[in-house]
Amino acid sequence: MKLTLNVTAPSFHLEDVFERSINLAEYKGKKVMIAFFRHVGCPFCNFRVHTLTKAHEILKAKNLEMIFFFESSKTLILKSSFHKDVSPIPIIADPEKKWYSIYGLEQSALKSAYSHLTMFIQTAIKAKLKGLPVHAMAGGESINTMPAEFLLDENLIIRKLHYAQHLNDRMSIDAVMEFAENR
Repeated sequence: MKLTLNVTAPSFHLEDVFERSINLAEYKGKKVMIAFFRHVGCPFCNFRVHTLTKAHEILKAKNLEMIFFFESSKTLILKSSFHKDVSPIPIIADPEKKWYSIYGLEQSALKSAYSHLTMFIQTAIKAKLKGLPVHAMAGGESINTMPAEFLLDENLIIRKLHYAQHLNDRMSIDAVMEFAENR
């Protein structure tokens, strides 16, 4: 079931792939972006991670932190030098998709197929040109996972959310910046 606006985000206390304790409750007093991605070889997701990583310092200076979830295993994530470079942003491996389910992420073969048929080649080429990883899924990863992003206020209330309708469908970086700037 999808989450709605103006509710407290489901709390978690997990270990990220860098073995750091990530307790959402400890982010109280800061704004937070929680982003759910597909697998570590997904060009759509890696392009978005690249964009957000480039904006990280600006967003952090505006009191907005980010937490990334991937459906890939910790081992697969840590094999990727690109994903290691994302640190200090926490990356949480959720191959069982427990938190994907709690946050209401959709599984859609139709939306995924549409994205792959209409946007995959262009996105994969753009990702490769930027040196971003593009590779096949490993065991347990799903081609049908649709990404989602959540913006939480200082009280960990969901103020903006976006469930993707296709694999390149994300909140605009301008909307994220605007949210971070508003007091």
